[in-house]
Amino acid sequence: MQQSNGYIILFTAALTIVVGGLLSLASQGLAPAQKKSVELDTKSQILSSVMDRAELAKLNRDEVLSLYDKRIKSLVVDINGEVIEKNERGGDIVAEEVSILKNYKKAPEDRQYPVFKYMNENDPNKVDAYILPLYGAGLWDKIWGYVALKNDLNTIAGASFDHKQETPGLGARISTPEIQNRYVGKEILDDNGNLVSVSMVKGEGNSGLTEHQVDGMSGATITGRGVNAMLEKYLGYYKSYFNKVKSGNLAKI
Repeated sequence: MQQSNGYIILFTAALTIVVGGLLSLASQGLAPAQKKSVELDTKSQILSSVMDRAELAKLNRDEVLSLYDKRIKSLVVDINGEVIEKNERGGDIVAEEVSILKNYKKAPEDRQYPVFKYMNENDPNKVDAYILPLYGAGLWDKIWGYVALKNDLNTIAGASFDHKQETPGLGARISTPEIQNRYVGKEILDDNGNLVSVSMVKGEGNSGLTEHQVDGMSGATITGRGVNAMLEKYLGYYKSYFNKVKSGNLAKI
């Protein structure tokens, strides 16, 4: 039976409303689970920069979140190292919810810089490491990660890098423990206390590396340069905060 154009239009509109409503309800229903998943992923990445990943992987979701709450204290600073607690709309700033991607699109002086303090297991007032997020550009797309500095704010305690689409087996190796472990124990300051960062050198199998160098990745020179630039820039952005911590005259930091 052939239907009129009016019937077809009304039927299509009604179907669109019903399907749209169902999708909206599904989205709202799944939102809490999605938020929890994002929270778990973020906190796992932060912890992985200072913890054994194999041990971390053995923990279930509740254990990871409980461990994070016990060992991590967070805050947000500006490029001058000042603690900032409110956004431009007067809302509270939560370090774990700061989008490093959105901040990356802003000028450095307008960004928010989260700091995650890894507290001592036995002394909750002692900081074992400062964990800082990083963001930059690799060969094909964005790269990001976290670097953890020991409480001397000089020695790298751990690093965790990831990428969107670096070349498998080449630049994508930045997300492997093999590469990231090379940074452990390296130093970001020279003998005069100047920030020099840590650089991945060209090629692989190099010898005679200094405390400011890590071995490179064969066939992934540009990705290595991206990691170098990302690390150096973000350590520079936190320099004022480091100086305030070393001065020891601000309770919140």
